[in-house]
Order: sequence, then C-alpha cells, then structure tokens
Amino acid sequence: MKCHKLSILDEINLSFSFFHSISFLRIQGMIMFTLTAVIHSWRPPQCVIGSYPCETPSNFQYAVIYMTLLLASLGVGGTRFTIATMGAEQFDKANDQGIFFNWYYLTLYIANAISFSAIVYIQDNVSWGLGFGICAIVNVIGLAVFIMGKKFYCQVKSKGSPFTSIARVMVAAIRKRKILRSFGSHNYYFGTTEALKMEDDASMKSLRFLNRAALITEDDKQLDGYYARSWRLCTMEEVEALKTLIKLIPLWSTGIFLSISIGISSSLITLQALTLNRHIGPHFKFPAGSFLLFNFLATTISIFIVDRFFTPMWRNLTHRPLTPIQRIGIGHVINILSLVGYALIEIRRLHVVRTHSYTNQPSLVVPMSAFWLVVPLAIVGIGEGFHLPGSVALYYQEFPKSLKSMSTAMISLLLAIGFFLSSAIIDLVKRTTIWLPDDINVGRVDNVYWMLTVIGVVNFGYYIICAKLYKYQNIEEHDGDSRSAL
Repeated sequence: MKCHKLSILDEINLSFSFFHSISFLRIQGMIMFTLTAVIHSWRPPQCVIGSYPCETPSNFQYAVIYMTLLLASLGVGGTRFTIATMGAEQFDKANDQGIFFNWYYLTLYIANAISFSAIVYIQDNVSWGLGFGICAIVNVIGLAVFIMGKKFYCQVKSKGSPFTSIARVMVAAIRKRKILRSFGSHNYYFGTTEALKMEDDASMKSLRFLNRAALITEDDKQLDGYYARSWRLCTMEEVEALKTLIKLIPLWSTGIFLSISIGISSSLITLQALTLNRHIGPHFKFPAGSFLLFNFLATTISIFIVDRFFTPMWRNLTHRPLTPIQRIGIGHVINILSLVGYALIEIRRLHVVRTHSYTNQPSLVVPMSAFWLVVPLAIVGIGEGFHLPGSVALYYQEFPKSLKSMSTAMISLLLAIGFFLSSAIIDLVKRTTIWLPDDINVGRVDNVYWMLTVIGVVNFGYYIICAKLYKYQNIEEHDGDSRSAL
C-alpha cells in the first residue's frame, strides 16, 4: 500500500489521540464493573429467591452503577467505530477498504461470540468478578498492542470537527437566503480546490440553496482584501460535503428498521428460550442469554464466505463487482426471512403449549427443543454479514474526505436509534395489545414477528426506491460501475 499520509515524525492525528484517550475510559468502566462485583458495599445484598420485598439499592450504589455504565458506554462507543475509520485510512483503494471492513467485523463478531459463551459461562458458574476482570485485562492488552503498532500506522492530519463545517454551511446559506439573482461558477468561493470549478457540474445544480453558503459578496471580504472561510463564507468543497450527507440520509434511514427488528428479536428470543428445553445431554443446560452466540457465529462465518466465495462468484457471473448498496439490499431480504422464521417457530411453540395445557404455568418447561431458535438466529446472522459491512463500506466510500471520520459513526447512530426504538415499540405493543403479557405462553409473540415482517417488507420497498434514486458520488471508487446505485 502506498501511504499518502503523514510520516511518523509528524504530530499524532486526531483518530489516534481520540482512540487512545477513550480507551482508558473503557478500561476504567470495566474495572468499575469488576469492583461492583467484588466489593459488597457497592451493590445491594443478593435477593433470596422467594423473598419479598428485596432490598433496594442506595443512592451511592445507584451512582456507582450509572457511572460505570457511562464510562463503559463512552469507551465502547468511542472506540468501536473510530478504529474502523482509522483502519480504513490505512488503504487507498475502495476494494481494499471494503475487505478491511469485512475482516474488522469478522474479528468483532468472533469477540462477541467468545463473550456470550466463555465469559457468560464464567460469570454464571464461577464468579462475576472473574468474568469482568478478564474483560478488563483483555482491554488493557488490546490498548497496549494498539499503542505498540503506532509507528506502523499511516496518520492523517486533523482538519477540525466535521460538525463545525456542516453548521457553518447551514448558517452561511441561511444568512444569504435573500440573495435572488443567478450566479456562475466564478461567483463562488472554492478556496484552494479547483476540482469543482465546472459550470455544468451536476452536483452544483442539486440542492442549490446550499450553494449560497459559498457565494462571494462584498461583505465577505477581509480587512486585507482577501476572502477566507468563515460563518458567512464556505468553500464549495464544504457545500458539496453537506450535499453528499443529505443525499445519503434516505438510504441510511432504511437501516433503522433493521436495528429495530434485531433489537426486538434479541429481547424476545431470550423469553422464548426460557420456556423451552435447553438441555444438551443429561447434565448441561444451555443458558438462555447465550443463544445470541449462534447469531454471532453465523455472522462471523457469513462475512468470511461473502468475502472469499460469494463476492468473487458474483463478479464471475455478472462481470460486475457486488456494490455496497446491492449487498445491503441482500441483507434486507435475509432479515425479512429471519422474521418469518421467528414467527413460524413461535406458532409451533404455542401449539405445543396449548396441546400440553401449559398456559398460565410459566414455570413449566415446554417439551420442545430451544435449539429450533438457532435457525432464525443463524439467518439473522447471515443478513448481518451482508448489510453491516456493506453499510460501513458505503458510507466510508461515499462520504467526502472532510467527513470520513464520521462515516463509520453512522452505523453506531443507527444501532443506538434502532435499539432505543425497539424498547419503545415493545412498550407500545404491551400497552395497546395482548400480544406480550408477562406470561408469553398466553400471549401472541408470533403476531409481533408478523408485524415486524410486514414493516420489513415496506421498509425494503422504501430501500429499493432510495437505491434507485441514489447516484454514486465517488464513481471512480467503484471499478467502473455506472453511476446508478443498483
């Protein structure tokens, strides 16, 4: 790889510094989790089964747990996608960046699989303190390895916050909204960038209102007689960066439902597993909370297969590369199939419940193997293997250089919105229907899955429309693909 970045003798870039700092917060969060499990005064007394009421946590204990969650959340949120951006910056070609994202998420899901199996087992059967302690040690080792590799990284000089640039364009465009006369390219401020100085540039003709932010007026002239970037005047490069972000928002918004459906199914799958037979042999009972392990394993395997087999096969059959938008679309379809699978298995579970008269007896185990749930979980994982790396590759490739640092954070925002709304939707369904009572044996969880399936189909139709209308901005990065996204 040819590195067109800063040499190792230059100043440390923003991505490295931010990752380095925020990693300490994540380590502190894991240490706090370990201490809450070890120090008895930091948590309320264990509630004995059958006793009522249990002792409530004190204000100090609430403060400790909230601070712990805050540190851990800031650490995970600040590093998981920052390191994805920094890793992609090590490569110049879009294909190489896409391969990096595949392997990044492959590694991430392998780690999740270990967490939901080995770590959960240690916490349930050995010690919560030991489980959290192992996580803290692993975080320390990971940070140490990252720092040791510093001299090998291609480092990009910080250009300031992209959010400031976006805000400046919007403010400048609004301040010049009353200017009505027409303009040519010579009336706009390009700074040192000449690439956009084309009268017939299609991108300049779209979302023209924002062009006003780069419109040169006499009020924009500095005391020295020259023009400079300010809250009244932006470069056309900054304007086009905001336009690209706006054009991507419709496509980005279609991923919200994917996160919602995954969040809801992740919650319901545990409730379903608790009612089913989870024994493997006469002595081992598979933890209900560890069933998501199969989702992570399926995602890990599917990412590898897509990267090594499916993508080359697609290219050989169609003589064109598998674009990120096509990959995301395949993920949408597979996610819908998984919801159908969840619904069919729940119908079967309810049939067994009613056949054996287990309604209103939530403590009894339904004589049906919980491992039927592995099928839809695996399907969800395969879908994630398509749409998650595809989404990251799309945003990273399509975002302008000035916004590259926030491209991978779009996925983090999707997950945050989706999982927040999943809780809100579950609460709404519980309030307005009888589908989700405390005892799901008398509920209709299958109707929840059918509802999600219908919404998923509608969302996929919306995705197709957005994909048809979207035109790749960085056409040179797509191996000669046409500008149409599909």
